[in-house]
Amino acid sequence: MQLPSGLQATVERTHGAAGREWLGALPGILRECRARWALELDEPFANLSYNLVLPGRTATGTEIVLKVGVPCRELLTEAAALGLYDGRGAVRLLDHDAPRGMLLLARVTPGEMLYELQCDPAATRTAATLMRQLWRTPPAEHAFPSLAVWFKAFERFRQQYGAGNGPFPPGLTARAERTFIELNESSGQSVLLHGDLHHGNILFAAAGGWMAIDPKGLCGDPGYEMGTFMLNQLPVGAADAETLAVLAQRLMTFAAELQMERTRLARWAFCHAVLSALWSLEEADDWQPTIRLAQMLESLT
Repeated sequence: MQLPSGLQATVERTHGAAGREWLGALPGILRECRARWALELDEPFANLSYNLVLPGRTATGTEIVLKVGVPCRELLTEAAALGLYDGRGAVRLLDHDAPRGMLLLARVTPGEMLYELQCDPAATRTAATLMRQLWRTPPAEHAFPSLAVWFKAFERFRQQYGAGNGPFPPGLTARAERTFIELNESSGQSVLLHGDLHHGNILFAAAGGWMAIDPKGLCGDPGYEMGTFMLNQLPVGAADAETLAVLAQRLMTFAAELQMERTRLARWAFCHAVLSALWSLEEADDWQPTIRLAQMLESLT
């Protein structure tokens, strides 16, 4: 089996020696999964990054998706979140050995992504409906990280650049961190969040309607959830004015559908955009388009 282009490099860059060890063990891992769950596996999906994801079927003909990756906290929290969703609004987790990086999932068919089937206003409404379906009070005992854990990226940034701005526009990271602290401290509710609910992680199932895949699983203010959606599937090559209009329309739709204050949502989206840029900087990816969006979102607050 040929690994998808870029997967090996991403795994090695992200996980270092552990990633190289996992790649070497991957043929054996797949053999074990085939035997353990009586699977027939097809070629991997395209455009993979951190995990290997393959469609297939069981001995009884049930369509499945096998997801395997370097054992890490994200796979543990994904399995835990899917277990709590139990197929309601999210793909069903059939079985797993998450501590060893193995997840067996029901396949979403036909599986078209949200942006393939709906125009932007309709897609935004669909995402809002799915968010409300997925949010729930986390169990008393859980291992989901909090938003505060995710936003420790700002601390790492300060450790590297001190009081400076690094490569970012003057004062932007300080304003975003200050805004996050204000929003987090004033939050009246903490729920289980998907954490990465964008257009490509919302698929259509003939048997169940719109379903979420690939939850990160974290706990925090529900207003944070739409941040990732705001940054995705924007007009390619558009002028700033056109992009800003789309962002403003999405905010209005989310505010109406979620019954939340538009300005508060805009502030959450601004925080998330800067956080996303910090992650890109840490991974040596191109952060500049995300910073451009962060500045636009800040103007909408």
